[in-house]
Amino acid sequence: MFNKKIQMYMSDSEQSILLAALIDMKNNLHAQGRYTDCVDEILLKVIEPKKRKVKIA
Repeated sequence: MFNKKIQMYMSDSEQSILLAALIDMKNNLHAQGRYTDCVDEILLKVIEPKKRKVKIA
C-alpha cells in the first residue's frame, strides 16, 4: 500500500477544533475497549506540528 502524505495549514482555532474532535474519538474508542493507537499518532502530529515559514506574495 502507498502511504499518501497530506500537509495541512490551519489556524489556531481550526487546530483546537481538530484536537477536540480527536480527543472525543479517542475517548469513544477507549470506552468501547478498542485500540487508540492510530488516534494517538495523529494527536501527536497535530499537537506539535513542524513550524514552517510561508511566504505571502
